[in-house]
Amino acid sequence: MGLKDLTRRLRATVDELDDERMQSRFAALHVTRLADLQPRVHATVAGEITRSRLAPRSGVPSFEITISDGTGQAVAVFTGRRHVAGMELHRALTIEGVARAERGRLVMLNPAYTLLPR
Repeated sequence: MGLKDLTRRLRATVDELDDERMQSRFAALHVTRLADLQPRVHATVAGEITRSRLAPRSGVPSFEITISDGTGQAVAVFTGRRHVAGMELHRALTIEGVARAERGRLVMLNPAYTLLPR
């Protein structure tokens, strides 16, 4: 680690350092970056779960997770589920499906997912 790198890391915020860590972690997976995710196009993305919540959709319970890869965010919605085993905060995973724009965010409904090793 050089002096310039040390100085940059000391001046960076915690969020900036966390984004850098996630970007380097998911770069080797050869998936679409969340910043490059387009609506209505099939894609595979990877990220860490930053938020989870239970939100009803048309009276049916739905488990929602927000994932981030350091470049952007997307929401995965699992309809008819109150929980998905293994999905907890800061867990890394890949999701595959077609995103759509909904209320200013990209949402994938019932995507295929793979939990990554810790």
